[in-house]
Amino acid sequence: MLLFKEVKSLQKYLIGKNGSVGFVPTMGALHAGHMSIVRHARTENDISVCSIFVNPTQFNESSDLDAYPRLPGQDIAKLSEEGNDILFMPSVHEIYPTELPEPKAVDLNGLDQGMEGAFRPGHFAGVAQVVGRLLDIVNPHRLYMGQKDYQQVAVIDHVIRETGRSVELRVHPTIRETDGLAMSSRNLRLNLDERNQAIRIYQTLQEIQVGFSAEMPISQLEDEALKALDRPGFKPEYVAIVDRKTLLPFRYQQNENGAVACVACWVGGVRLIDNILLEPLRLA
Repeated sequence: MLLFKEVKSLQKYLIGKNGSVGFVPTMGALHAGHMSIVRHARTENDISVCSIFVNPTQFNESSDLDAYPRLPGQDIAKLSEEGNDILFMPSVHEIYPTELPEPKAVDLNGLDQGMEGAFRPGHFAGVAQVVGRLLDIVNPHRLYMGQKDYQQVAVIDHVIRETGRSVELRVHPTIRETDGLAMSSRNLRLNLDERNQAIRIYQTLQEIQVGFSAEMPISQLEDEALKALDRPGFKPEYVAIVDRKTLLPFRYQQNENGAVACVACWVGGVRLIDNILLEPLRLA
């Protein structure tokens, strides 16, 4: 595996290569979910590129940025063992040089307003900024992202279409631990008791799925889920059942796009998010 830290050297190398490029942007502290995405990028393309960059513009609190886990040695070893071709580990200056023109803002069509956007103002502007910059640098044929960050995927999909980029967005299903907890770099910050309790988030999503299949009222499903997560050591921020495409509140009579249930909840001092695609009950 080749390691690049400078934009110019990475671009010089890629320009001299033929074949398709699959790109996996990450913030490091890699786990099996990341590796599964990298594996797909590697098998579906001639060259797989993974980036590790903890992007400061998408953090609302400096304390959260400082606490984000950083394990470069372990990350390099995992990617090398997986057979990834290129690792890009730039500095903040490489991504945001002072001479870089201010990027043109993209109207996110309200996709950034609810859920994460309501609790993390400006977060998706930062996400769109860094992903756009990384796409400019790598110029991949395919971009790989995980379903766990559902709203982020919806925002990036919109930005790609609005800006006319030719890159193909490939969304990888959420990878879970054996007990159902969605794999996340933030899980490393949970103590043992918090880790064991955190599975309640996925259990709550499963309960929503059962109620959704029975066509229980959406507001009731959301309220009951919030109550289920309102327990010692937990602090739920939102439970939202939304249209998969527009991210607007879901209504059964508007079922063309399908629904997704999204959750954000603090467990101890760690903020976790998860989601589940909801399917209506299909009668034989």
